[in-house]
Amino acid sequence: MDKSLAALPENIVIFDGVCNLCEFSVNFIFEHDTAGHFSFTPAQSPLGASLLKHFGINSSRLDTVVLVRGERAFTRSAAAIEIASRLDMPWNLLTVFQAVPEPLRDVMYDLIAQNRYQLFGKKDECMLPSDELRRRFIEQLPG
Repeated sequence: MDKSLAALPENIVIFDGVCNLCEFSVNFIFEHDTAGHFSFTPAQSPLGASLLKHFGINSSRLDTVVLVRGERAFTRSAAAIEIASRLDMPWNLLTVFQAVPEPLRDVMYDLIAQNRYQLFGKKDECMLPSDELRRRFIEQLPG
């Protein structure tokens, strides 16, 4: 897998493909990432599952967005802030939340994440992205 990581795009967002909040988040990132920094993969895809396993993240109870950047994986509020840092103005200003201690940020993140299905609903199947967004999806390891 390590050699395959080098062939992947620099920033991959792994998300729960059946979560409505996660789908909204992917569409939001896509809309506000006009430079095209991010690629996406559902946790339920072969690539998503492989990356989660590689980084030791339990895929059976995934309750966080994951940002993979090279050999590093960011989760929870750290992932959200790293993603925001590459978004268009004014969204990149959300990095100001780095000043809040990570344990405190993660308490808020976890509160939303643990209740996301109750608050925002859940689908029976992974999202179907638009053709334009689909070009930024990767679901298999290269080669």
